[in-house]
Amino acid sequence: MTTTLPPTRPPAQPADGEDPRGLAARVSLGRVFAPVPSEFLLIASTALLLTGFGLVMVLSATSAIATAAGQPAWDAMVKQGVFALLGIPIMFIASRFPVKFFKRIAWPALIGAVIFQLLVFTPLGVTANGNRNWIMIAGLQAQPAEFLKLALALWLGFVLFRKRSLLTKWQHVFIPVVPVAGLVIATVLAGSDLGTAMVLFLIVLGALFFSGVRLRLFALPALLVLGAVAALAVTSPDRMRRIMSFLNPDCLADYYGDCYQPLHGIWGLAGGGIFGLGLGNSKEKYDWLPAAANDYIFAIVGEELGLIGCVVVLALFALFAVGAFHVIRKTDDPFVRIVSGAITVWIVGQALINIGVVLRVFPVLGVPLPFMSQGGTSLLSVLIACGVLLAFARSLPVRRPLPPARPTPVRARPTR
Repeated sequence: MTTTLPPTRPPAQPADGEDPRGLAARVSLGRVFAPVPSEFLLIASTALLLTGFGLVMVLSATSAIATAAGQPAWDAMVKQGVFALLGIPIMFIASRFPVKFFKRIAWPALIGAVIFQLLVFTPLGVTANGNRNWIMIAGLQAQPAEFLKLALALWLGFVLFRKRSLLTKWQHVFIPVVPVAGLVIATVLAGSDLGTAMVLFLIVLGALFFSGVRLRLFALPALLVLGAVAALAVTSPDRMRRIMSFLNPDCLADYYGDCYQPLHGIWGLAGGGIFGLGLGNSKEKYDWLPAAANDYIFAIVGEELGLIGCVVVLALFALFAVGAFHVIRKTDDPFVRIVSGAITVWIVGQALINIGVVLRVFPVLGVPLPFMSQGGTSLLSVLIACGVLLAFARSLPVRRPLPPARPTPVRARPTR
């Protein structure tokens, strides 16, 4: 018995006189200009809007003090804009890398970020407000701990991805996640920066949650984190003083002490009302509110743009979270899900902590508002993290619509 094979289709040949290299170039350009998922557009657009909004508010919050000091009113905004012009192209370049690239650099990125953080304990380190978490190189000040956040998220995603089939056992959940993450966070705590350490704690918990660890195994790390934060607060007289002033119902009695900054932040929000005093018309920025362009920039937003401006900021962060959570929900890669969840918890959680501090829901922690607070290192690290999310959004599987169902033919009933 002989079987007849179907004729094979010959490979497509370029037309006569057509250069194969030109065909390959057109295919490559087609991939470059291929449509991107809606999650990509949502994350990129909210990141760009928040960055632009932040530049405007940094200019408004710093112009008065800069003018009084004899400096150009736009000096701080130009410095922040340089990091924005550097970070936005890096964000879109990072969005072009494949997922396997981020898996390969997980360990080198964490080691490099830890070495960079350890520079704060060298002569390059700078102490400010009791924290030694900055370095000064050639007149430029940077905060290495900001890059630890992204590096730790990538490393946690890679380790938990490799051990995804063993995460039902507590030994594999804790090792090497807890020892390595503990050492990373210890390098930040050694500089007395509790706010950044809390964000790193959130990244660890977010990665464990999105890795699918059972809740009974997830509860113990959460308790360890709460215990560590409580111990760090109790062992530091400065932190305990700030916490007690936060819990003090009669904060006006300590107006010239630890309540000075929180009170002026609340007064700035209250003074804006619904529509605000107008862009550039803040009163608190005239050296009344400390760190007006940094940790308390949300108070300036509320004073100048009112409740409407605050709602716009919250809505942009909510849209960013929606785009990121769509990536988490649609991906088939556990690595993408874990890293995306950790980055989302970092950016959105840090924003909520910052806004909560301004609203006096939390004590003063010294955490900047992502995208908007003055600080080039913080802006650069957040934009690079957004580039990682954009790369993950490009890797989402294409959901092709199902073909329409064929109508079933209706047989005519026979006539009697």
